Amino acid sequence: MAEKLATHMSSYQHDVAPDLLSVPECSADAKEALLGQCDNIWGQMNKCQSRLNELGSETLPGVDAQLYLLMMQVKSLTAECNQWQKRAPEILSTDQDVLLALGKVELQKVHQELEMVLSSVRSKNKKLKEELKTEQRWLEEQQQLVQALSSRQQELKSNVMHFSEKRVGQDIEENILKVRSYEQELLKALGEFLEDHFPLPEESGRSDNRKKIPSARPETKLIALHGILESLMNKMLSTPHEPYLSIDESHWPPYIELLLRYGIALRHPTDPNRIRLESFHL
Repeated sequence: MAEKLATHMSSYQHDVAPDLLSVPECSADAKEALLGQCDNIWGQMNKCQSRLNELGSETLPGVDAQLYLLMMQVKSLTAECNQWQKRAPEILSTDQDVLLALGKVELQKVHQELEMVLSSVRSKNKKLKEELKTEQRWLEEQQQLVQALSSRQQELKSNVMHFSEKRVGQDIEENILKVRSYEQELLKALGEFLEDHFPLPEESGRSDNRKKIPSARPETKLIALHGILESLMNKMLSTPHEPYLSIDESHWPPYIELLLRYGIALRHPTDPNRIRLESFHL
C-alpha cells in the first residue's frame, strides 16, 4: 500500500505545491516550548484529579437514590455546558514553526486521501470506457443487421407481383372453368365405362350375350347404372339434409344390390325402398 501511494504521489507531484512535498523539521526551541506546554497541561490535570480524590464519595440519600443521581448528572452536564460556552478555543502552541509543520502534515494527509479518490475515479472511468466501446461495437453490429434486413425487405418488395382484383377474378373464373371441364371429362369417362361394363338388360329373345329381363312389364324403361349414380350424387349435393333416393320399377334390382354390396350406397334405416350415396367426402 505504501508503494502504491508513493507511486501515485510521484505521478501527481506536478499538481502539488512545492511546500507540501517535504515537511521541514521543527526547530529545537519550538519542540521544547511545545513539550513544556504539554507538561503544564498535564500538571493541571493531575491537580484536578487530586482535588476530586480529596472530596471523596458522597453518601446518597436513602429515598429515591436513582432520581438523586439523575438530578446530579443533569447539574453536572449543565455546568459543563455553561463552562464550554464561556470558554474560548485555545491554541496549543503559538509558535509559527510548530503550527506550520502541523498544517503541512494535515495537508499531506488530505492530499493522499484525494489521490486515492482520484485513482479510484480514474479506474472506474477506464472500466466505463471499456464498457462504452463494447456497447458501441454491439450497436454497430445491430445497425449493420438492420441495414441488411432493410435491403432484403426492399428486394422482396420489388420482386412481389401486384395483382389487381380484376386479374384475381379472372384467374378464379379460369380455374372454375378448368374444374368444370375436368368434371365433365370424368363424368363422360365414367359413363362410357359403365355403359361398356354395366349395360342395360334387354328383353328375352333379343340377344343371347346380353342380360335378360322378364317381359312381364315391357313398358317400364330401366335407368342405366350411371344414371342411378348421377341421381344419387345430385341428391347428395342438392339436398344434403335428405339425400335419399326412392327406388321404383325403373331401377334394376341387381344394380341396386351391386351398389349396396360394395358400399357405394346405403339403405334408409326404416325404409328399405330408399337409398343414398355413401358420404365419401366426410
